[in-house]
This record gives sequence, structure tokens and C-alpha cells, in this order.
Amino acid sequence: MTRARGAVAAALACAVLGAGCASLGGSPLPAPPPPAQVRLAVQAPAPLDALLTTHLDLARLPLIAPGEPVGADELARLLAATPGEVRSLLQTEGYFEPRVDVRREADADDGTPQVTVEVDPGPRVRVAAATVDVQGDLDRRAAAGEHDARATLDAVRQGWSLPPGAPFRNPQWASAKADVLKRLRADGYLAAQWNGTGAQIDVAAQAARLFVVADSGPLFRTGELRIEGLQRYPDRPVRHLAGFGAGAPATEQRLVDYQERLLASGLFDAATVSVDLDAEHADATPVTVRVREKPLHELTAGVGYSTNVGPRGSLQYTHRRPFGWDVIARNRIEVAQLRQAWDGELRSDPDPDFWSRLVGGAYSREEANDEVTTSWRARLGRSRGTRRLDELVFAEVEQATVRNTLLRIVEPLASRAATAVSANYHVVWRDLDDVILPTTGQSLALQGGLGHSTSDDARSGVFTRLYGRYTVYRPLARTWYAQARVELGQVLRADGVQVPDTLRFRAGGENSVRGYDYRSLGPVVDGVVTSGDVLFTGSVELARPLSARLPSLWGAVFVDAGRAAARWGDLKPAVGAGVGLRWRSPVGPLALDLAYGDELQRWRTHLSVGIVF
Repeated sequence: MTRARGAVAAALACAVLGAGCASLGGSPLPAPPPPAQVRLAVQAPAPLDALLTTHLDLARLPLIAPGEPVGADELARLLAATPGEVRSLLQTEGYFEPRVDVRREADADDGTPQVTVEVDPGPRVRVAAATVDVQGDLDRRAAAGEHDARATLDAVRQGWSLPPGAPFRNPQWASAKADVLKRLRADGYLAAQWNGTGAQIDVAAQAARLFVVADSGPLFRTGELRIEGLQRYPDRPVRHLAGFGAGAPATEQRLVDYQERLLASGLFDAATVSVDLDAEHADATPVTVRVREKPLHELTAGVGYSTNVGPRGSLQYTHRRPFGWDVIARNRIEVAQLRQAWDGELRSDPDPDFWSRLVGGAYSREEANDEVTTSWRARLGRSRGTRRLDELVFAEVEQATVRNTLLRIVEPLASRAATAVSANYHVVWRDLDDVILPTTGQSLALQGGLGHSTSDDARSGVFTRLYGRYTVYRPLARTWYAQARVELGQVLRADGVQVPDTLRFRAGGENSVRGYDYRSLGPVVDGVVTSGDVLFTGSVELARPLSARLPSLWGAVFVDAGRAAARWGDLKPAVGAGVGLRWRSPVGPLALDLAYGDELQRWRTHLSVGIVF
């Protein structure tokens, strides 16, 4: 008993005092780190102090000889070598005449040597002149007046990143040289290399004179197209998506665009495009396309929740060669608490201009704000898309019926129906660092339609529908990120002409104005919210990671405003503001928001997944 009490007391003493005692289970506690072999103090302007503290041998002793005490002779050698090390390191930052004072101080109480390195870097060398020249095939083509060659040569010279007046630093010098070769190779001169480079340093004048001379090598042109990896699908769409024939310059952008079109086609999980770098075949270099096909049949199921429509489940079936046709068939069913929908489409393989023909249809039933909207549409058109740009041109027949569940006996609010035939053009342009999780860039979605609408209880007539949505993403400071959005829409029609409700506008809910119910912000007629002919919404959001240990979990603050109205003069934006959490998952952002609706004077929770273009 006494022995047990003694063990407990010893354990408590170890826990409180942190004396490095062995644990009672027999395994020793982690040993404290070994004492430093030399205590080094560097006195120099930032950021040079960090450079020296990181790279001097005196500072790197724990890495060079971990745990070994430094002897007197070794310490004397290190002290003698330090001024030279300092000068070599500072030269990489453009300081060629530093004054260096290395002092051995009194040893610390535990006997550890203490050293102070005091540095005055002196004047910094700056670039006085820079000569950038390119010889070889590019120079000959430019001299002959070829537009593309002159543009490449001008871009190389104007893009030189160490102009006169810039501080001369080794990292920037290396980067500037690498950028020259990168630009030449990107424009089809794949064998570009250096004929010579040099930096003449005039220490007395604190000036650097730079020269670089590149040999462009030949302009590579595309030759035979070699396709690897096809088993289920014909090679015709792969060849159509190239967008170039034999003899086109093998520029980096041309090959990247080709690769993006292959991935956007819906036929392939992966695709790479490369060329043969042998200069002997530059006039007709083979282009190798490697693809990994998507399966012939694909069934995708999903479950989720949205504050707009409640719990939901979806099922999508894709067949990439129905009946042996060169088309992709897609059918999707969604069942949610407040929405039930089907949409389907047949889309052909792309033609040589990248366009795919399509025929599609959709049906939906949606409950929102005491109304049930039932609609269907049939569509015939064509589309094309890449990572940056999607286009859709189509003719459409659309019918929508709206029934108010509270005013069944009041006309015309109890039931409103209209059918429209229209011609439409939609385009989405993106310039984003990441399509799924953007932090920098912008996107713009535009829609335009011209049609004719009919209704049993209203005039028939022509209408025009216009819509636009612009979103910008910007990093701020070191860890903050900003996002802003503006959305505008308008339906132009003569008085008395009724168009399908699905072609008009409402605001409210996630991806619109948070703090309000889904589709609850529109013109009010006899106490009932209806759809409007004009729309404005805007949003500003600031977000940042909550912790360095959880970089994918962000916190956010935001302000939204907007409404739909019968006309611009009647539009008075409702305001919502709040806070939120963002989980930047691999499949897209998940957002949970708590927003306060200023008009309602209450809080509302919103949940959404993905981004809207």
C-alpha cells in the first residue's frame, strides 16, 4: 500500500513539475530537445535577418551535426567562415558590399557558445540595362513580317520581368530567364534554349547590366493525330474536337484548349494531349491523344437537403450510345419535399465546329409561398462548351400554370396559365482559378430570348426576356477572400400580354437574398406574392479559413439585397445579412448560413451546395 501511494505521489510530481520523469507504465516521457550547439543572434534588416538565420552554417548546426557539441577548433573555423557566407548569401539579394561583424560573446550559463552577427548590407545593386534577344527561326519569321512571329517576339521582350530600375536578385533573375523560354515554348517553339546569358555587376555604380540570347529553334507544326485509349466510342468526335488540321502551329494554348474540349464532351474521364519534341519532325510533329473513356451506362443517385425545397433525392441515368447512335442520352428525376421534376436530353457528338445538336424536355411541380407551379417545356437546339465558355442556342415551347393554394376561388389569382414559343441564346463565360472552388477570377452569365406567348384569359403577344449574372472573386490581405455578385433581369411585353410564370422573376432564398423564403420577394397583388417583370439582386461576402489546422472550413459574413417587381420604379430591394460556415469539399462548397431579414425582423437558416454561374 505504501509503495502504491509512493508511485502515485511520484506521478503527480512528474505531472505538475514537468521534470521529465519516466512514466509509471515503464515507457519514458519524451525527452526535452537537446541544447543548441551555438546560440546565434543575427542583427540585420528584415528580411535579410531571416535569410541569414536560416542558411548560415552556425544556424544549421543542429541539422549538420545533430546532438554533437561543437569543439573549439570547429567553432573557430565556423566563425572565420561566417563573413564569407554572409557576403555570398547577400549577393543573391543584390547586396555586394556588406559590412559584417562577427563577435564571440560570453558563453551562456549552461556553457553554450553565444555568437552575434551584425550586418550592414550597404547599397543594393539595381538593373541598369537589360538586353533580350531571340535568334533562330522566330527571328527570321519576324524579320519576314509574319504577324504571329512578331507578336511572340514583342511579348518576350515586353514580358521581361527585370526591367531597368528593378532590384537585382538571383531568384528574379532565374525566374525572368525561365519566363523567356516558357513563352517561346508556349507559342510553338518547343526546342527553345539559351545561346547565352550573363549579368555584369558594377559594384561601384551599384548597377547590373543583363543580357540574354535565346535560340528559338524551329516552329513546331502539328502532324498526324495519334489516338490511344478508345474502346467503346469512335474516333470521330476526338478528331472533330481538335479544331486544327495538319500544319497548325503547336502552341500550348491550342493543345490545352483541345484537352479541355475532350473533357467537356462527356465521353472521357481523363484526356491528355502531347506532341513529339524531336526537332527533326518539327514541320509535322505527331500529336498524341490519350483518353480514358467513361462507361457506356452510368447511374448516379443523390440525397441532400436545401432550405429552398427541403429534403431531396435524385436519380440520373446516362447512356452514351443508345441504339448505337452517336449521341448521349441523359434522364434525371428529382423528388423533394417541395419540388418534383424530370428533365431529359439527347445530345449528339460535337461536329468540326464543336457544336452538338440537342433535343430535350422537362417537367416540374414546385411549391413556394402558398403557390404550386406546374410547368413543362420542349427544347431543340445546339450547344458547345469548354472550361471557360459555354454556349446554348435553342428554340423552346414552354407552358406554366400557377395555382394559389389560399385563394382558390379568386380569379385570376387562383390559377394563371400561359404558353410561350421562343428563340433563345445563353452564354456563360468563366475566368476562374478553379471552377469548383474559385477564389480568384470572375464569371458572367447572359441570357436573351424573343418569343410569342398565348393565354386563355389574357392577350397574346410578343415578349423579350433578358437576364445577366456577374460574379467576381478576389483574395484580400493574407487569409481573407471576397465575393460579390450582381443579378439583373427584365421581361419586355405589351400591357395585358401574359407569359409563363417560369420566364418571369422572383427573388429570395439561397443564391439570391438570404434571410427570406425561397421565391418570396416579388410584387404583391391583393396580398399575394406574384412574379415580376424586372429583377435585381446583389451580394457581398467576406470569408476566411477558421483555422490553419482546418483550411477547408471557412467562416463568412455577408450582405444581400434585391427583389423582383412589376417595373423598375417599383423595385425596393429587401436586405438580408448574416454569418455562415463554408466547407470547401472536393465536390464543391457546402454553405450553411444564418441570415437576418430586415423586412421580416427575424432570422432564417439557409443551406446550399455548389456554386451558381
